[in-house]
Amino acid sequence: MIITGAIICDINGERRGDVRIEEGIITEIGDCLSGDEIVSAQGCYLIPGLVDTDVRLKDAQLSRTNLEKLSKRALCGGVTTAVLASDTTPRIDDEITLEFVQQHRCSKNGATIESSVSALNDTGVLSNIAIMLKKGCVAVHTSTINDYNLISRIAQYAKMADKALFYKAQEKSLIESGVMSDGAVASGLGLPGIPPISEVVHVASMIEIARYFGIKIVFKSIKEPRSIELISDARKNGIAVECEVSIHHLFKNDLACNGFDTDAKIDPPLVNETKRLELIEALKQGDIHSLSALHQPNSDIHKDITFYDAHVGTTSIAEYLPLLYTYLIETKVIDMAKLLEVASRAPGAQIGVEAGEIKIGSPCDCIVFDPSRTTVVPHHHSLYKNETLKGKVVMALCRGEVTKF
Repeated sequence: MIITGAIICDINGERRGDVRIEEGIITEIGDCLSGDEIVSAQGCYLIPGLVDTDVRLKDAQLSRTNLEKLSKRALCGGVTTAVLASDTTPRIDDEITLEFVQQHRCSKNGATIESSVSALNDTGVLSNIAIMLKKGCVAVHTSTINDYNLISRIAQYAKMADKALFYKAQEKSLIESGVMSDGAVASGLGLPGIPPISEVVHVASMIEIARYFGIKIVFKSIKEPRSIELISDARKNGIAVECEVSIHHLFKNDLACNGFDTDAKIDPPLVNETKRLELIEALKQGDIHSLSALHQPNSDIHKDITFYDAHVGTTSIAEYLPLLYTYLIETKVIDMAKLLEVASRAPGAQIGVEAGEIKIGSPCDCIVFDPSRTTVVPHHHSLYKNETLKGKVVMALCRGEVTKF
């Protein structure tokens, strides 16, 4: 196959050229290439597939149907590799559960689904991390643990296997008592708020864990500018910590919760406009290292209820690339090369996957994206419901398989 006429764009910038793909590998990049199968992508971008390392299943239920739906929707949104968070039901903490996930790792016409291992099992006991990492889990995953003996042991496993620790910093006693970020909007709605210290205090403590044990910690779904400041300072001192932020915290603020809109109830909760603008500035300055669609869909039964009782999460991965293009590229917040750094190369590096570049000899996990077309968000439980986004994924190449949309 030869893709012609596209704007080839990766972390190194944009260029024009034709790309020859043979058996899923890029074998030639040049001008006026000829062959039997030619695909015209005139006016489109040819970009590396996106990598999202913070993805969840519908209602957190681990099933064949949910895995296959996630795989197809991810590819539709430009994601060629998605990492399943381990807090599913059942939890990904043993070989049997992992084997089930891996059986559906490569669904036809879908993204590749990888998985992290839960550091703890359902009873709070350390899972068999070493075996799970050897069996194919790409990272260790946990939310806040207040037992520092357990944290130390988890850190030692991560170091031994040279894997990243995916850590969601949140004080559970505060998270469980609140339903949205503390502030004027929460007060106006009469809803209990979650203070910023819930996140910041655990980011600070885990930075010291990363320094002491010499491990990489990727802080998942950071929402507080103060947390980003702490992570940035730590990196200047040579500590291997990285900051992931969800697109929702860059694109929306807590005003989205007005009217008790449960589609705006996500975890972590949306922040106020002042903090949102600070997050945008942090992205521009390079202090946010990776992005996520923070895809966490729910059934109507868990969303069409009161805001206080509704489950957290929104559906977003099927529109991931159009959302990024609309909110970040069209608004000139960042350029395409920077976008692919934070949405492809960096998250790929966190799990040991080479991503973000289109070059000879590399597997062709690529997306053809047409910026002249539009994508309408159809889902009634999306934070972006009824929005018309700029751009559309028209073709994906993943694991040597071609999927047209």
